[in-house]
Amino acid sequence: MNKPVKKTPLKPTPTFANESEERAYWEAHDSTEHLDWSKARSVSLPNLKPTTKTISLRLPQHLLDAIKVAANARDVPYQSLIKVWLQEKLHSH
Repeated sequence: MNKPVKKTPLKPTPTFANESEERAYWEAHDSTEHLDWSKARSVSLPNLKPTTKTISLRLPQHLLDAIKVAANARDVPYQSLIKVWLQEKLHSH
């Protein structure tokens, strides 16, 4: 016969002054003290778009030209092709 699991009462979630304070708290505390994850549900956020950041990237002209040729052959913008290649390389390691 299985022993019943004694549940400890959940702690109230604290109020935070800002996101930095909240981040510091959750880095140092276990969320299971505050939430019953057995009641969690999966959600879908179909309109959520990843945040993007503009960067400046200096490339040799010959490399940029070769990338543009490859992108043109695939009928995609060269910046998009660079992002795809970077993502593929990141996931291959």
